[in-house]
Amino acid sequence: MKKFKNSLFLFLLMATVLACKTKKETIPFSPGAVERYKTPEEEKRANKSLIYDAKKAEILGDLNKAEELFKKVLEKTPNSDVAYYELANIYYRYNDYEDALIYAGKAASIDPGNIWYQQLLADLFQKNSQYDNATKVFASLVKAKPENLDYRYQLAIAYIYSGEYQQAIKEYNLIEEMIGITEEVSIQKQKLYIQLKKVDKAAGEIKQLIEAQPNKNKYYAILAELYMSQNEPEKALEVYKTIADKFPNDPYIHISLSDYYRKTGDKEKSFEELKLGFGNPRLEIDSKIQILLSYYTVNEIYKELKDQAITLATILVESHPTDPKSHSMYADFLVRDGRYEEARDEFRKVLELDSSRFLIWENLLRVEAEIGDFEAMLEESIQALELYPEQPLVYLFNGVANYQLKNYDEAVKSFNRGLSVVVENDMLKSQFYAYLGDVYNQLHDDAASDAAYEMVLVLDPDNSYVLNNFAYYLSLRKEKLEKAAIMAQKASRLDPENSANLDTYGWVLYQLEQYNDAKVWIKKALKHGGSSSAVILEHYGDVLYKLGETDEALIYWKKAKVAGDGSEFLDKKVQDGNFYE
Repeated sequence: MKKFKNSLFLFLLMATVLACKTKKETIPFSPGAVERYKTPEEEKRANKSLIYDAKKAEILGDLNKAEELFKKVLEKTPNSDVAYYELANIYYRYNDYEDALIYAGKAASIDPGNIWYQQLLADLFQKNSQYDNATKVFASLVKAKPENLDYRYQLAIAYIYSGEYQQAIKEYNLIEEMIGITEEVSIQKQKLYIQLKKVDKAAGEIKQLIEAQPNKNKYYAILAELYMSQNEPEKALEVYKTIADKFPNDPYIHISLSDYYRKTGDKEKSFEELKLGFGNPRLEIDSKIQILLSYYTVNEIYKELKDQAITLATILVESHPTDPKSHSMYADFLVRDGRYEEARDEFRKVLELDSSRFLIWENLLRVEAEIGDFEAMLEESIQALELYPEQPLVYLFNGVANYQLKNYDEAVKSFNRGLSVVVENDMLKSQFYAYLGDVYNQLHDDAASDAAYEMVLVLDPDNSYVLNNFAYYLSLRKEKLEKAAIMAQKASRLDPENSANLDTYGWVLYQLEQYNDAKVWIKKALKHGGSSSAVILEHYGDVLYKLGETDEALIYWKKAKVAGDGSEFLDKKVQDGNFYE
């Protein structure tokens, strides 16, 4: 029984291998060759065995072995069309179309009546950009089997590749005579007529489709777009009006009319049609979002179109109130317009509809930070952590909220937990360490604060924020002042218009008793926005006092008192006109 099954498999496999042959092959034989060579029958059997092994290797995916075996077949039988054909297919799979064409050509020349050989040959002619040769092969196939539609389609495409558009149209016309009017053929002919600059004939093809299927509104739209593309807007408008009358529920008609009015320069009508399109809930939301995306660059809304964008985003929400994408899109425009509290409301609506979108949680927390509503930021970051305990950014927001609310111990916990889940992101790590430096300073743990700041500067040596803070806290403690001066100077160089950085460098110089230089830098801080800061004003007064300019010093101490909270000694300085620390 096992022997029978193997024989059956061999029979089926050989039938597959040799199915493409259409004529017998005769092998020359001389009477005296019996003693020296195998008989013709033995040779055929050996050849079939090689072909069997080669085809088996090919089926199993071992193309190298299959190639080797088929070439051995050719060594024994140089006119084996099967071997040439199979080698052509192997090289085709290698994307080696030049060699594949050589083998396919030999197979086709040995057995020109084999349609499989001819089809492969034609395909390879096209792959090698020999379009005229491909056309000739497909034309011969059509002649041999004129009723075969597939050959006719391939011949038409071959004509297109060879640039013979009129011949392609003739072939499509013959196809239409066989099967009637079809969308595929009419659209293809329309495109060819456009290439031939025969706009009326191109339009005629679409009109023919409309006559065949008058209730398909997309054909009217294609006709209108054809007229628009060929600079015939009046004809396009007539078709658009027909669509609006005949298909009042067409979700795209107002978008098409908007595009028409925009191209013809009527911006007001264009926007009115756009609003009507956005108000139609039948028009899918993704199409509307694509239009809205065109209203802003990567960084900001186009200023002259901002009002339009906000109006359309509002209509989007009204027409798709239960789709989280509409609220998300509207919120994004509000953020770009600086309307953070309204954006927060929209982000919250998104999360009511779908709380599984992390990006929305992130955007909501960023908006909370912009608003400065740290209580809400704390509450919502806790909710986000329940859903995303492995997201370091949520710990960062949670830690910042706790820090701002003076929950310093909780802030430390959150920052450290966040650090533990950061993976291969040094910039994010540096943010965590920067905040840890700040919060440890508030807890008066100077060693931990300094260590955190040092870690930031390992990860991000040009972090001007940390360079400034680290230097300032060292100056207040009057520790490592030379190191503080280097960091403060670097921070000022990195951010030369930041009043805090300029003041810090000046204050470190003050602690080093370099009062003249300190005066220069703190004066720069005042010119770059520091004149409203009680701390900077008081610092300047202190420097003036050390330089013997006591009257001027008192003036700046008084200004500091008006500006806000200064040091614990400020009131006494103002009252006595003397320096205290």
